[in-house]
Amino acid sequence: MTSSANRTAFVTGASMGLGYAIACGLAQAGFDLAVTSREIGRLDALLADAAVQGRKVVPLRLDLRIESDIEQAFAAAVEAFGDIDVLVNNAGRPLLKRAIDVTWEEWDDVVNTNLKGAYFMSRTFAAHCIARGRPGCVINLASTHGLTGFAGRTVYGTSKGGMIQMTRMLAIEWADNDIRVNAIAPATALTASRAKMLDAAARERMLARIPIGRFITPEEIAAAVVFLASPGAASLTGQTLAVDGGLTAN
Repeated sequence: MTSSANRTAFVTGASMGLGYAIACGLAQAGFDLAVTSREIGRLDALLADAAVQGRKVVPLRLDLRIESDIEQAFAAAVEAFGDIDVLVNNAGRPLLKRAIDVTWEEWDDVVNTNLKGAYFMSRTFAAHCIARGRPGCVINLASTHGLTGFAGRTVYGTSKGGMIQMTRMLAIEWADNDIRVNAIAPATALTASRAKMLDAAARERMLARIPIGRFITPEEIAAAVVFLASPGAASLTGQTLAVDGGLTAN
């Protein structure tokens, strides 16, 4: 149900965290990869990872806040692979700050990356698929902060809530073109970088909100991406899959 038949995926923000795990999961499922980071050198660890060996992996520099970057990175991926089958909009920027202290510049930085960049990345991918008469699959990495209220994360949560609605809108618009659009909304995933940031008290507070009593693993998010990209998810579009240990069921 998860056969990729030598398909190709484009994964943004793949140098660390969830993007890194997603790239590894897709490679292990048989996908060739175009992977991006704002600094291309940060992709070196992924390129050397045993999980991606045997697959063609093309590293690309991409800043989602710059329109020409999106066009150039996607064109380079198409030149390398011919066609792109799956787009994973993973790259994002967090912001932990009280709403009354958020600056205009900080709003633009987060929203332009998390929402605007993902929208125009999706548009570029869909135009590619439509021009070639090919099916496509877009998977957006949203967040439970886009589904629930939480103090101190208003800009991030707003951007992810917008991504969830964007998922619905694009799924309907592109259904006749056989382009599926879905989202994943993870609760806190304990990536290496996140683990370093959380002291014991912070972990206890976060775990208290997750009914299963543990953090989500990056590998679980990667598995959800692989499923949504697979033939087994052929009838799923416009949906947001909450991989959250029951957090949003409360």
